[in-house]
Amino acid sequence: MGSPGSAGHRTLTVQAAGCVLWRRSPVTGELELCLVHRPKYDDWSWPKGKLKRGEDALAGALREVAEETGHTAVPAAELPSAHYLAAGRPKRVRYWAAEAVAGAFTPTDEVDRILWLPPEAARLRLTEPRDADLVDALLATVHTT
Repeated sequence: MGSPGSAGHRTLTVQAAGCVLWRRSPVTGELELCLVHRPKYDDWSWPKGKLKRGEDALAGALREVAEETGHTAVPAAELPSAHYLAAGRPKRVRYWAAEAVAGAFTPTDEVDRILWLPPEAARLRLTEPRDADLVDALLATVHTT
């Protein structure tokens, strides 16, 4: 990599990270996945966001989970990354499976609602089909750990 600013105006890939956040239902003990609703886009997605300059991807993923869901999480396996165009720029989002261990949600301008859903309901609620692929990736890690 070159020095900061050496790329000029070339389109650089936006680096982001997030988690497929899960827990055991406090009522049934069944697996539940956390989706966030972003009013700016009116979409349902995994908690994620852009990395700060020089930030480690996993640290950024856990920071975004805390900011967007109010939960602290224990990370496990890295899941497949998503690659797509966002506002005309290439974007890469690295994801990890992470278990929610503590916290409580407080609505913000960025995320106004969260849902804890069983895997199949989460798959159907996610706005982007590419996000739904991560449900299977998470299930493979949770069931083998």
